[in-house]
Amino acid sequence: MVTPSRARAPPCTRAHQIGALALASIVFFFARSLDRPATCVYSPSPPTTSLFDHAGTLRWPERGYGSVLSLKIYVYDEREIDGLRALLRGRDGRISAESCFKGQWGTQVKIHQLMLKSKFRTLKKEEADLFFVPSYVKCVRMNGGLNDKEINQTYVKVLSQMPYFRLSGGRDHIFVFPSGAGAHLFRSWATFLNRSIILTPEGDRTDKRDTSAFNTWKDIIIPGNVDDGMTNFMGSSIVQPIPLSKRKYLANFLGRAQGKVGRLQLAELAKQYPNKLESPELKLTGPDKLGRTEYFNHLRNAKFCVAPRGESSWTLRFYESFFVECVPVILSDKVELPFQNVIDYTQFSIKWPSTKIGPELLDYLQSIPDEVIHEMLAHGRLVRCLFVYAPETGPCSAMLGIMWELQRKVRRFHQSAETFWLHNGSIVNRDLVEFHNWRTPVPLP
Repeated sequence: MVTPSRARAPPCTRAHQIGALALASIVFFFARSLDRPATCVYSPSPPTTSLFDHAGTLRWPERGYGSVLSLKIYVYDEREIDGLRALLRGRDGRISAESCFKGQWGTQVKIHQLMLKSKFRTLKKEEADLFFVPSYVKCVRMNGGLNDKEINQTYVKVLSQMPYFRLSGGRDHIFVFPSGAGAHLFRSWATFLNRSIILTPEGDRTDKRDTSAFNTWKDIIIPGNVDDGMTNFMGSSIVQPIPLSKRKYLANFLGRAQGKVGRLQLAELAKQYPNKLESPELKLTGPDKLGRTEYFNHLRNAKFCVAPRGESSWTLRFYESFFVECVPVILSDKVELPFQNVIDYTQFSIKWPSTKIGPELLDYLQSIPDEVIHEMLAHGRLVRCLFVYAPETGPCSAMLGIMWELQRKVRRFHQSAETFWLHNGSIVNRDLVEFHNWRTPVPLP
């Protein structure tokens, strides 16, 4: 018996093949589109978490910084230069490093001590990429160790004894000025330090002076000096954060008015809306003086910590807010923040125009859901280690961030306009004296 044959299939032409491939491509790309978010014109910055690897170690971006942190920094010793001890201890040598450790000038001591212990420190000037000049001059001045005139004279005296400063025009020398005055503490900074690297929390003082001592090309903004009892968040702390749902206030401002318009407006706003904005009067002396723990207890009792400018553009409350876990609200239009090349501050802070301090600010803060606040606080927990002065050998610290930024500032052409060289590569001065034979005092540029 013969089985009837099946109907013959139509021939598979080239047109059929092209159509099948086109259909498969359409299906493939459609499926892929369901797996990824829609593309929009605005591309936000990568999340803060990309700064850290799976072990929690900080990863600085390779572009502009290099893939490996590799530096050699020479730290001047107070005994090697006449006058340097006075910048550290005062004219009589009676001011101790311990007495300068706290307060806004404490970073001068902390960075110096961490530099001395750093694995990037070298004892050989000739192989150094950078030179660190220690000074506790803000603390020394506040404690009567040197007056303004003496500070200026002493700096000039010290710099005149540094041949390597002369060699580079100061461009590879590092100075720390941690107070609101910044480098203006050294009145002649514009003459002598106009090429040097300045570490400062202060980015703008043009409110009182014609020029700012901060230059984004050569200088580095560093974090303020937060109380060590707050930054010890890995162990015990003097203050523990309050759960968001149990905080009494929407926002707070803890600071003196100092006659500043923005601060006076906040104090007045707190009187109008006492249930939303807390702004207690801070007394620095007397029986009603607010103690350290009481201050932090106030600070942690709000969802948002308002940080207006004071005598200068930066305020310590911005950094303190991360350790009591409230969202900082910056009311300082010209403020510069640490490591802005790397950190996306929009993920965990708010910057509001200082010209719009009023009920609309409170209305805006009130409109932010707790879920969003929790997310901002979570991002803040990740980056706050960058505001802690600890050895750079750890996975994350202010010192590690500073080292990366210093590496970016290294300029390989170390000679200044005041140095000369001969056919054999030797460096000489105007009198054709070889560099290693230069004697002090050396005129400064």
